[in-house]
Amino acid sequence: MAFRARILGAAAGGGLPQWNCGCTNCTLARQGKIPAQSQSSLAVTGNGIDWAVLNASPDIRTQLIGTPALHPTGQRELPLASVLVTNGDIDHVAGLLTLREMQPFTLFATDGIHDVLTRNPIFDALNADVVTRQTIALDTPFPLAPDLTATLFPVPGKVPLYLEGDTVQTDLMGEQTVGVELRAGGTNAFYIPGCALLPSQLAARLDGADIVFFDGTLWRDDEMQTTGVGTKTGKRMGHMSISGTDGAVEAFKTLKIKRKIFVHMNNTNPVLRPDSAERQLAEASGWTIGQDGMEVRP
Repeated sequence: MAFRARILGAAAGGGLPQWNCGCTNCTLARQGKIPAQSQSSLAVTGNGIDWAVLNASPDIRTQLIGTPALHPTGQRELPLASVLVTNGDIDHVAGLLTLREMQPFTLFATDGIHDVLTRNPIFDALNADVVTRQTIALDTPFPLAPDLTATLFPVPGKVPLYLEGDTVQTDLMGEQTVGVELRAGGTNAFYIPGCALLPSQLAARLDGADIVFFDGTLWRDDEMQTTGVGTKTGKRMGHMSISGTDGAVEAFKTLKIKRKIFVHMNNTNPVLRPDSAERQLAEASGWTIGQDGMEVRP
């Protein structure tokens, strides 16, 4: 038995190319000059047989079709034990509507995230007779799938865009944005696709990990502005950047982590271009840029 992960989707909301974006990356992806990427999701297993999906992206149908390990093994039999969502963002919950086809699995989330889903009746399409919704308390280990244990913990973030009010706090610590610690066969891995900053207690939790999948949304905080596709900064969206004195590369520099992998990259992020200087800098700092279909083992 051993931990194994497959990146189902490496991009942030909208994917690469994003349907209405003509930025450099989206144009190159449409032309087939750089790899296209689907929206953020990770599949994990502790035994190579039973799988869990972390975040149900809008692209989950295509992602599952492209993952033989998650193909049906019978008429209505599937090696999918559970789905876990780390926040209520559209790009992490919309795929639940695709999973409405009377397929049994357990849907794990914090009470705060389950409340977001419950208040939207469209998610009742997940028939309660076959999909069990289980509420998970923070910092409490639980079986995510056979031979795979998970623990949810708070990370700095904000409420989903569609729940924002007049005042937005982007570094909330609570149930609305969580990271996932995964343990199987002596391996400990972390999945944190959204994070506004790396406080000391979170850095201490990650120090010594075998694998960390971490928020790589933007290369620089003003990237949306400088590329001309938006007005918000990364900090306003609840994401720390890869570069800069307060970015992820600098924050992780002293942590002893065997494998560091960026996921959830926005379509504007230059690290999505294999030949970019930014990607070379990230890789020289010990980071891997996640890609759709990438298999990760200890």
